[in-house]
Amino acid sequence: MEFSVIWESAVLVVIGILILRIAGRKSISQMSLAQTVVMISIGSIIIQPIIEDSIWNTVLATTVFVLMLVLIEYLQLKFNPLEKFITGKSKTVIKNGVPQYKTLRQMRFTMDTLEMRLRQQGVANITDVQMATLEPNGQLGYELKEDAKPLTVGQFKQMMAGMIPPQPPDEAEPDMFTEVEEKGHPLPNSKELQ
Repeated sequence: MEFSVIWESAVLVVIGILILRIAGRKSISQMSLAQTVVMISIGSIIIQPIIEDSIWNTVLATTVFVLMLVLIEYLQLKFNPLEKFITGKSKTVIKNGVPQYKTLRQMRFTMDTLEMRLRQQGVANITDVQMATLEPNGQLGYELKEDAKPLTVGQFKQMMAGMIPPQPPDEAEPDMFTEVEEKGHPLPNSKELQ
């Protein structure tokens, strides 16, 4: 074993950490499709100089991959259709306590998997779910029906103070699930993101 292999491996680990730091901190389950492809590619590229003799080509290729990822993410902020194409949008998988079988089939998502994800979130009955969405990163988002929601501290304080019984939140305010249902943002993007 040559000393150069040890030196090159150490250099690649440090450079890999620095370059991936630029790409951002997300776990695999939170990565978009583009991010996952880039991270897998970087992993494959980083090992190549140890097998071959091209450490600087590897650093250059890895840098290009990360810069492309940063460019793609920037363009997604600027152009919503591009974001929809690259990252995808949330899909409704439960509506008013009823699984959306057509959507589940299109996404190749089984009822067993849906039930497992709900159990992991502490939901015992699908009928208690007002709406559930499968997010582009694979996570399940859900909103419980009014009667299945836990009591909040604010509602408890109101009840203990003898005030009017807790009222459900104003339905006129759009929430994150309304955005998925209506396939668009109810409000324009913040100027800070543009």
